[in-house]
Amino acid sequence: MVLSGLGGRSSRPWAVVGVAVVCLVAGVLALTHDPRPAHADPSALPHTTVEVSPSRCGRGWTTPVSGVQVFDLHNPTDGPAEVLLEDPGSRAVYGEVEDIGPGTTRELTVRLGRGAFAFKCVPDDADAVTGPTVRVTKGRSGPAAAPVTEHDLIPPALAYQKWVGTGLSEVVRLTTALRDAIDRGDLPAARTAWLPAHLQYERMGAAYDAFGDADGAVNGTDAGLPGGVHDQDFTGFHRVEYGLWHGESAAGLRAPAAALLKAVTALRDSWAGTRMDPAQLGLRAHEILENTVQFELTGRTDYGSGSNLATARANLDGTEQVLSRLHPVLAGRYTGLAGLRSELERAGRTLDAFRHGGTWTPLTGLSHRQRERVDAVLDDLVERLASVATLCDPRRTV
Repeated sequence: MVLSGLGGRSSRPWAVVGVAVVCLVAGVLALTHDPRPAHADPSALPHTTVEVSPSRCGRGWTTPVSGVQVFDLHNPTDGPAEVLLEDPGSRAVYGEVEDIGPGTTRELTVRLGRGAFAFKCVPDDADAVTGPTVRVTKGRSGPAAAPVTEHDLIPPALAYQKWVGTGLSEVVRLTTALRDAIDRGDLPAARTAWLPAHLQYERMGAAYDAFGDADGAVNGTDAGLPGGVHDQDFTGFHRVEYGLWHGESAAGLRAPAAALLKAVTALRDSWAGTRMDPAQLGLRAHEILENTVQFELTGRTDYGSGSNLATARANLDGTEQVLSRLHPVLAGRYTGLAGLRSELERAGRTLDAFRHGGTWTPLTGLSHRQRERVDAVLDDLVERLASVATLCDPRRTV
């Protein structure tokens, strides 16, 4: 797996493509499927201009209508603002637009029905202000979700961090076996030992950001390195993989294997003093499989072992570990949770079909139809997990 901001890796922003329950596009959150009919002209929908300022939050919405509609949120102040459309009683959020710049207007498209609604304006440097309550008398609204706070995410983050600590100890054990096989010159045994060690590390994808620079040393690629695979800064699992599957001698691999073991041991030993950011847990759940699609399913991280599908399966396992910790947060908010679980199981079955004992079908061994099936099931999960990321993004409500 490859995440942004790490040495020797491709830097890329988080791109949300989800349309499941929560759609986040360019900072706009609408808690519904895309409510616009296919091929509809957005200009044909009802538009209402709403002011989003501390003194006039929500002003302009005087003629409520039901159905799909667009709110043109205008910020006349000299500072950025975040705006939520919520039920003023339950505080359930129907839509949100972040970072509305000074003097700018942003659109929020939602489907509204019978109920009470109010805009909440959250300036960067002032208290949140709730505008007047507006009542819609007919129709059915799209789904809403109660905001998640950082406090809600602390227990899942602590539980996940404890699981990672146990997993790192297993990485050290398996990497020791890999190093020992190389030290005694048994390269067939080393090739057998490499995959379990690497997959154990891959299962902890949601913690990579917390690993910091250590991840580059453990699992970096040669991307951006002047010398490519022969660059002295190309280290970690993929450096050892390249040597094992490209005829390098045991003598040549001893130093890279020793460096890898030193890196994972240091990471394990330092983990107890590391604190994951609870606010990032939902985002990481999405990033794991987004990176899987971009790097594993394209073969960009294959240095000879042909194990990309095995890595994709490990990444799927890692995603399930994150979601199991987030379940108390998602259960009352994400109406698509059962569907997500079903798709995770389907993806697992799809990938497991390419495992044959201790070996996996390489990407090059897939037929066109098989490639399409794998791509489709992982792409669908990425879309669904975008909803998880957005729902678990802590929101300031005061």
